[in-house]
Amino acid sequence: MSASPVTLMVARRVASGRYHDFNRWLNEGRELAADFPGYLGSGVLAPPNHDDEYQIIFRFSSSDTLHAWEHSASRHAWLLRGKDLYDAPQEHRALGLDAWFQTAAGSPPPRWKQAVAVWLAFFPISLVFQWVFGSVLADWALVPRVLVSTLMLTPIMVFVFIPLSTRLLAPWLQGKWSLVDIWTRLRHVSRT
Repeated sequence: MSASPVTLMVARRVASGRYHDFNRWLNEGRELAADFPGYLGSGVLAPPNHDDEYQIIFRFSSSDTLHAWEHSASRHAWLLRGKDLYDAPQEHRALGLDAWFQTAAGSPPPRWKQAVAVWLAFFPISLVFQWVFGSVLADWALVPRVLVSTLMLTPIMVFVFIPLSTRLLAPWLQGKWSLVDIWTRLRHVSRT
């Protein structure tokens, strides 16, 4: 078993007409997981328009703590309560940074592509943070200033901006698009 953080990613297609019940059930499961030792967080990526597959992410401090949650009686009861709300789930476990970039199709992209995706998520939110809070924090000592900024930005990065960046850049990360394709699409979007 691993001593490093582990991410469980589950893809679930919502049963027809059951979105409200599914979301309520899903929130119940996230609250349940939060009560377990080693729980580090969870997130949900809603499907794009005209799709019904949700990506649910649970993160635990180790394989052992994830295993304890996965095999608990309370999780088993929760899964039974939701069995009619979704179709055939797909599950995948990933360790470390690769968890954000792992695809069902195979191995994660090269580290340099991962670094670009993280930077593209980090730069705009850091810029906005500095614009909004920079003058307030300017007179603070270095350690408290960095502590406050990282405490505020890390959850936003982990649960919103990095998943968004990896989702938007998925074709490039998976080698389906080149940088020229992305540049062309960005120029097209900026003109409309």
